[in-house]
Amino acid sequence: MSAAAASPALRPAPRWGGGGGAPSHRRLVEDHLASLPHGLPRLRNLQELHAQLLKQGLHRDTRTASKLIASYALLRRVPACRRVFSAAASGPHAAAATTNTTLLSNTLLRAYALNALPHAALAAFSAMPPRQRDTFTYSSLIKALSAAGAAAPVRAAHAHVAKLGAAEDTFIGNALIDAYSKTGAAPDARKVFDEMPERDVVSWNTAMAAMVRQGEVAGARKMFDEMPEKDTVSWNTMLDGYAKAGEAEEAFELFQTMPERNVVSWSTVVSAYCKKGDMDMARVIFDKMPTKNLVTWTIMVSACAQKGLVEEAGRLFTQMKEASVELDVAAVVSILAACAESGSLALGKRIHRHVRQRKLGRLTLVCNALMDMFCKCGCVNRADYIFDTEIVEKDSVSWNIIIGGFAMHGDGEKALDLFAQMKQQGFCPDAVTLINILSACTHMGLVEEGRRYFANMETDYGIRPQIEHYGCMVDLLGRGGLIEEAVDMIKSMPWEPNEVIWGSLLSACRLHKNVEYAELAVNELSKLQPSNAGNYAVLSNIYAEAGQWSDMAKARVQMKGTGSQKIAGSSWIELDEALHEFTVGDRKHPESDQISEMVDRLSSHVKHVGCVPAGHELIVQ
Repeated sequence: MSAAAASPALRPAPRWGGGGGAPSHRRLVEDHLASLPHGLPRLRNLQELHAQLLKQGLHRDTRTASKLIASYALLRRVPACRRVFSAAASGPHAAAATTNTTLLSNTLLRAYALNALPHAALAAFSAMPPRQRDTFTYSSLIKALSAAGAAAPVRAAHAHVAKLGAAEDTFIGNALIDAYSKTGAAPDARKVFDEMPERDVVSWNTAMAAMVRQGEVAGARKMFDEMPEKDTVSWNTMLDGYAKAGEAEEAFELFQTMPERNVVSWSTVVSAYCKKGDMDMARVIFDKMPTKNLVTWTIMVSACAQKGLVEEAGRLFTQMKEASVELDVAAVVSILAACAESGSLALGKRIHRHVRQRKLGRLTLVCNALMDMFCKCGCVNRADYIFDTEIVEKDSVSWNIIIGGFAMHGDGEKALDLFAQMKQQGFCPDAVTLINILSACTHMGLVEEGRRYFANMETDYGIRPQIEHYGCMVDLLGRGGLIEEAVDMIKSMPWEPNEVIWGSLLSACRLHKNVEYAELAVNELSKLQPSNAGNYAVLSNIYAEAGQWSDMAKARVQMKGTGSQKIAGSSWIELDEALHEFTVGDRKHPESDQISEMVDRLSSHVKHVGCVPAGHELIVQ
């Protein structure tokens, strides 16, 4: 096939008759096309319009069908895209011109690309007659294939278009740069860019975005400076690179020189300062923004929640609602994830009430985020209620969250019961599920059961044990007093043990007063964490309990030799949407006297009922 045949110019659509008084078929089609929204449509409105087109027989018009497919694709309604395509492809106008069938097929390919369905895209491409394929066909296919996450399918498509003589097309070159960068083949992306006979601003932007994606901020800036022309996307891409690298000052400096800023530019700089942890500067820029969208509000609310600024996050959330900014699923999940990380339960509860009112509270993604938040904030029973009554369609993530929640809170029996239910309902356990199950066995002291689950992972579930599973087993064996067996397991691992593994062993040695293997663990930890004084502090305590006072003194000297201090333990409690943190000997809290008095009363009461061993005192930590 020649290059011309591979990439034909789009032909004009056929003319439709209809002069005189009655509106023509073409006019009706144009009216319906004009009524489709340009942004993200509402599903109900789109379905109503689709019904009208079906009633009037206009659903077979290829241009109208293409617009419908594109709108359904934005809403992730792939089956609806297929139905619209099938109806239009069999209609009388589909064969009116090659251009029409090409447009229809290309739109379906773009729908598959947008929804990350590479196999469906490849099947649709194969079904297209070669004479109907054009530049947009190949670029859409390449974009879809990048969703497979591997460079090999992209390379195969690249070889195909090169054989047809279309690889030098700028549009296809841009698609290849983007696809290669998304599949981790950065050298291929750069080679395509360097060999392009003609580049447009999209080519430069795509290549620069590829470098940003690889974390090569300096290289991206060099390319940015070399660009013959820049648009807003160019500036925003470079801003994004600085933001992701945590270089907030560089991002702000570039932001100040921008000839034109949009809401993306402002939001990116706000995000950069949030990532850096400079919430004061982030708030200053946020307040100065001429317009704010959902993304901007989500960035600020999530960042405040993540940093433990619960009151500020709550105020921002209230302001967002007052500004009539509606949360979508992505925003809800982002804010809830921040609440889970920081333990901001009050804000998490507000989000829960909000999504219930907005009818989002039964969606799987939202329910999963809610369950994860409640589990990590200590409210596993609330998570269980959502799992039992609110979520409409459970997935493997749902089961993993609730099983992990009960395991984390020490209710291993409930976790194992849910695991049995999960298998009964046809869900296949994955690596995360087995980590949760091993954790449940650890909390219950079920050594034999844990050994059995670990030994049968690959045969029963096709899961090869990873370092996290070995870590769970070391913890399980160590807590059970089987220190030597835990050490043997560490030595048999196919990976180098990390600080988590050795830390678990050290904790077990402290629990069971095992000096020999505590020394081994600390020796290995000193190589991985040379400045962590806490490891020597633990070893010092083990020596003290064993009465080895000279060794304890040496451990203290080694602890001071790290050049750092052991971070004081702290506890916190959330009350009326405010976090209160306490450390040993802390007198900063305005009510510290009353708190200390209450702790003393509790200590006396507990000792009075005989629950505290002699020589132990309750302290505020």
